[in-house]
Amino acid sequence: MADLDDIRDGKNYGVGVQQKTEGFYLKGSNNLDWGMKDRLSRIFNPATGRTVMLAFDHGFIMGPTSGVERIDLSILPLIEYADCLMCARGVLRSLVPPTSRKPVCLRSDAGTSILTELNNNVVIDIQDAVKLNASAIAVMVAIGDHSYEAQTVANLYQAVDAGQMSGIPVMGVTAVGKDMARDARYFSLASRVCAENGANIVKTYYTEGFEKVVACCPVPIVIAGGKKLPELEALELAYMAIQSGAAGVDMGRNVFQSEKPAAMIQAVGAVVHKGLKPADAFQMFNDL
Repeated sequence: MADLDDIRDGKNYGVGVQQKTEGFYLKGSNNLDWGMKDRLSRIFNPATGRTVMLAFDHGFIMGPTSGVERIDLSILPLIEYADCLMCARGVLRSLVPPTSRKPVCLRSDAGTSILTELNNNVVIDIQDAVKLNASAIAVMVAIGDHSYEAQTVANLYQAVDAGQMSGIPVMGVTAVGKDMARDARYFSLASRVCAENGANIVKTYYTEGFEKVVACCPVPIVIAGGKKLPELEALELAYMAIQSGAAGVDMGRNVFQSEKPAAMIQAVGAVVHKGLKPADAFQMFNDL
C-alpha cells in the first residue's frame, strides 16, 4: 500500500502536448487486443515486421520422418536462430527447453496421420495453449477438399472464437491436396477464406503471381517451405516470397534436412530480415 503521508500533487501533466497514438506495425492487426498484439510482436520482429519460423511439427502426422527422428539432436541446436517455433504440444513439453524463451506457434489440430485420410481433425482445448504460453495456435484448413473443407473451416472458426477469448492469435494453414491447383487463384481464395474467418496469420505456399495472393489477404502471410529443395533454390524461394510481400517464412525440411542446418537457418534469416539476395545468402551458407 502507498504511504498515505507522502501523496504529492502531480505537476508534469504535459498540457498542450498531444499523446501519441500509433498504429500497430503488422498488417490487419491494429484493432486487436493488447494481449494479441503482444503475442504477435514476439513472433514478428518489430524492427522488420517479419519472422523466420522453424517448423518441426511434421511428426504429428508423419512420425519420425527424416530430420526429426531425434528432435533433441537435430532441432534443439537450431532454436537460437529462429524467431518462432512451430511444433506440437507433446514435443514441446517433452523436449523443448522452456529456457529457450522463444515464442511458440502451437500445432492445435490433430486426428489423422499419413496412413489415413488427412484433415479429419479436431481442435485442442484452448486452455492447453494457455498453459503452454503459446504465442499463436495453428489450424489446417482444406479449401477445395470436398470431404473436409466444411469441417476444417469450422475448426478454424472454433479456434478463432477460443483464441479471441484467451488473447491468442490463430494461424490458418492452407492445405493442398492432390487435386488442388497450386496457383495464385487458389492460394488467394484459400488465404482470403482463412482471413475472413478470423485468422490473424495465414500460412500458404509461394507461387507465380504471389504478390496478388498477398495483396488480397488482409493479414500477414508466411510461406511454407514445402518439400526439400537444394539450398540455393530454397533461398531463392524465401527471397521471392519476401519481395512479393510475405511477412516471413515457416520452414522445416529445407532447414533440418539441409547438410548444414544451422548455416541454412541463418542464411534464411539474412534473406528475411536483411534483404540479402539469394546468391549472397548462399555464399553465407557455404562460409558458415
